[in-house]
Amino acid sequence: QVQLVESGGGLVQAGGSLRLSCVASGSIFSGNAMGWYRQAPGKARELVAIITSGGVTNEADSVKGRFTISRDNAKNTVYLQMNSLKPEDTAVYYCAAPLVTPIVWGRGTLVTVSS
Repeated sequence: QVQLVESGGGLVQAGGSLRLSCVASGSIFSGNAMGWYRQAPGKARELVAIITSGGVTNEADSVKGRFTISRDNAKNTVYLQMNSLKPEDTAVYYCAAPLVTPIVWGRGTLVTVSS
């Protein structure tokens, strides 16, 4: 069964840091690009960062220089290190394999940044 489990969210003050983790089943992780997405209340889900199977990364302009995506292929895990958090980063964060269809979503992990 294809499965994605996100963790690491929580409540943090502005300027703080969090590290999110996503464990994926092997069938969806191996050899595929993985991405972190977020959805704030009342807004559409957006791509935050993506990493190829070979480790090439790209981040949205809104988080560039603050967020870093990485992966551990031995653990089928993708990470999102979030630094210098801002209140506008508050959202539910999801991981997914964007090029695998149909796209599978986990339950997400909530990040709340207080001002």
